[in-house]
Amino acid sequence: MATRLTILGASGSVGRAVADVVAAHPGRFEVEAVVAGRDARALADVALRLRARCAVLADGEGGAALAEALSGSGIASGAGEEAVLEAVDRDCDLVVAAIAGTAGLRPTHRALRPGRRIALANKECLVSAGAAFMRDAAAAGATILPLDSEHNALFQALGGAALDDVEAMTLTASGGPFRDWPAKAIAEATPQEALKHPNWSMGAKITVDSAGLMNKGLELIEAHHLFGLPAARLRAVVHPQSIVHGIVHFRDGSLSAGLAVPDMRVPVAHCLAWPERVETEVPRLDLAAMGCLTFAEPDTARFPALRLAREALEQGGAAPTVLNAANEVAVEAFLAGRIRFGDIARLVEAVCTHEGVGAAPAGIDEALAVDFAARERARALLQQSR
Repeated sequence: MATRLTILGASGSVGRAVADVVAAHPGRFEVEAVVAGRDARALADVALRLRARCAVLADGEGGAALAEALSGSGIASGAGEEAVLEAVDRDCDLVVAAIAGTAGLRPTHRALRPGRRIALANKECLVSAGAAFMRDAAAAGATILPLDSEHNALFQALGGAALDDVEAMTLTASGGPFRDWPAKAIAEATPQEALKHPNWSMGAKITVDSAGLMNKGLELIEAHHLFGLPAARLRAVVHPQSIVHGIVHFRDGSLSAGLAVPDMRVPVAHCLAWPERVETEVPRLDLAAMGCLTFAEPDTARFPALRLAREALEQGGAAPTVLNAANEVAVEAFLAGRIRFGDIARLVEAVCTHEGVGAAPAGIDEALAVDFAARERARALLQQSR
């Protein structure tokens, strides 16, 4: 019997990887709905390729263009926030949650249903509302499958072992395009330079986060909620080759690592077929050809964003929510040319310091309220600095 999928964020980099895996296995998967942000043509192409039953744009103004692009196909279409939630409500077995940013929080939370599997790639569900989201997932009887390459590697390396047997977990970071740059050059880097990731092809926001190691800090917060380990038992190392994605350290001194070429089709295939496996067309890893895998401690003096994220994790409460909101505003300003790369971490720290630490959001609405307040503060600080 085919697995029925709904793909949230179908036109992004993760969505494209999902489409590749689905297309490679005709009859194994059926696509109930595909959802994207604003690009009607891209969404229509995905819907047609995968023979989805429904396609929805979050942007309400794109409905007419989407309907026209799907005319005669028999694929239902819609646009706007309510249409997105209606798409999420359609019957399916697995929801791929890959909408970027806090825009993905409410639809992903809505997807939590008894027996459903959620292939989770949206960071904000865990960074902004981790405790509430995981509590609600457990209460709903949904299964959360980590789709980010690092967390998926940890999930596979864990192999179902008891968390009592886990001493620590390590996530790896490529180091991004500025890995060997001096601090002054990093601070003055342009958006064009920050978007030249050496190993991965991703969206602009996550690529900038990777360049400053904020992405790795956010992933540490995600790992805390996914696996239930405290900050002291979560680590990050710089691994330029991006071959080892995550390492589980067991209390007997043994280590189990998840290795693969840097290709999102690997974790996508694992989540879509779980608990089984399917073949992928990704290049096979040849360790002899690689020759050498290297690891180093991250330099938080040159990459202060990682320090800020770890501090937010250690503080707990609403600190990660504030951190994430401020970072989204800062990265947006950087990409628009309003601030320098080095200003991203400075703005985030200023917002986190000003906001203080309230209690962890008790639910999605509360997380969004904290997020909104932090964004307003970040924008006010940006305005003052002009």
